[in-house]
Amino acid sequence: MAPISKECDFLVIGGGSGGLACARRASGQWGAKTIAVESNRLGGTCVNVGCVPKKVTWNAAAIAETLHEAAAYGFNIKETGPFDFKTFKHKRDDYVKRLNGIYERNLEKDHVEYLHGRAHLLNKNEVEVVLHNGSKEIIRAKKILLATGGHPNIPNTPGAELGITSDGFFDLETLPKRVALVGAGYIAVEMAGMFHHLGSETHLFIRHETFLRTFDPMIQETIVKEYERQGLHIHRNSSQSKIEKKDDKWMTMHYTDKNSPNGSTLDIDCLLWAIGRSPEVEDLGLDKAGVNQDQKGHIIADDYQNTNVENIYSLGDVCGKIELTPVAIAAGRQLANRLFGGPEFKNAKLDYTNIPSVVFAHPEVGSIGMTEQEARDTFGDENVKIYKTDFTAMYYAMMPPEAKAPTAYKVICTGEEEKVVGLHILGSGSAEMLQGFGVAVKMGARKRDFDSCVAIHPTSAEELVTLK
Repeated sequence: MAPISKECDFLVIGGGSGGLACARRASGQWGAKTIAVESNRLGGTCVNVGCVPKKVTWNAAAIAETLHEAAAYGFNIKETGPFDFKTFKHKRDDYVKRLNGIYERNLEKDHVEYLHGRAHLLNKNEVEVVLHNGSKEIIRAKKILLATGGHPNIPNTPGAELGITSDGFFDLETLPKRVALVGAGYIAVEMAGMFHHLGSETHLFIRHETFLRTFDPMIQETIVKEYERQGLHIHRNSSQSKIEKKDDKWMTMHYTDKNSPNGSTLDIDCLLWAIGRSPEVEDLGLDKAGVNQDQKGHIIADDYQNTNVENIYSLGDVCGKIELTPVAIAAGRQLANRLFGGPEFKNAKLDYTNIPSVVFAHPEVGSIGMTEQEARDTFGDENVKIYKTDFTAMYYAMMPPEAKAPTAYKVICTGEEEKVVGLHILGSGSAEMLQGFGVAVKMGARKRDFDSCVAIHPTSAEELVTLK
């Protein structure tokens, strides 16, 4: 075995949001000698092929949507050319590159040594890093964090390699004419909405009757109906048997769905698989250190981010718990506090309950807490009270009936005090709205606390404090 070339207090494997947050807190605030290793670009999925470029693209799609709706307000807007997707794509890439640079400078500022390479565990304290230039380092660390994230799945369907994943979405240089997306989670739903509003004929293939099936049924039913109103093609109860290359640009999907149980075909120039993600652990060397995994390959970590191996910790998507960037960041900071912050932080950990989440669909979806069924299963039907409303936001007052998008809210309460245990919202502005209401739910708000807040008029959000 090669000699030890570096030693440190804390080795962080994975330069995504959670790993970097933990490394910076450990070194910058608590003075631990810290090394961070990343084999790709700094920032992980979120910065490079996730939240950040996704939201920029969603903004473009929302602008396109607004331009279309402007006529109802009396504007006569004539576009002098089609949407310049290529220019937009390159500007988006430049923005991401700037963020990569900022992340690297932040590591320097907090005195974290950064190695660009691929890490492999040798045992519970030693790691081999194959650097970008091909050389190797052997690092001995007192404590190790595994925060390697995940990657998109591709099915075993014949011809599946002709498609792309959410990663490949951000490499597209031109906007597809006709795109098929396979999947029913938030990635598929968000990207389907973006493709549609930017001008692609969009087909969404789902295995069941609705998508976003982990969300409250009100969300599922409303957003599916709205996507169909907007003109997206939803293929329910679908499966794909094979994908065939047609020519240099087009391919043919063979599939069945609710309307074509005996099979049909669709010619497309882009196929995007959004069928889930797997942990990035393939060559991590978990077996050499004795780190346990679950049946899906996720690293098993408790609420304090401990694995079964003393001095090895894990957080973020590689654990498969709640795969959201802010969750990984918060867990990383708490772990650094606990490991290096002294006695006062000995019990520091992230509270994984009541974490708000948003789907940047068209319109936006927001959720925190339990679904209605979860609440009924937990507390019993007799102890659950539901407040809900659906209406047309004032923004759509100037538009014809067929052009009006829905808004729908549901508040789930339990007990005599009507504690709010779930809040689900769909409609324009839901993402920004939920952050504030999320604080209230996290604090244990009751229905009467909502009622005691004077409404802001005219807004959609006021409906949440005036529910009857």
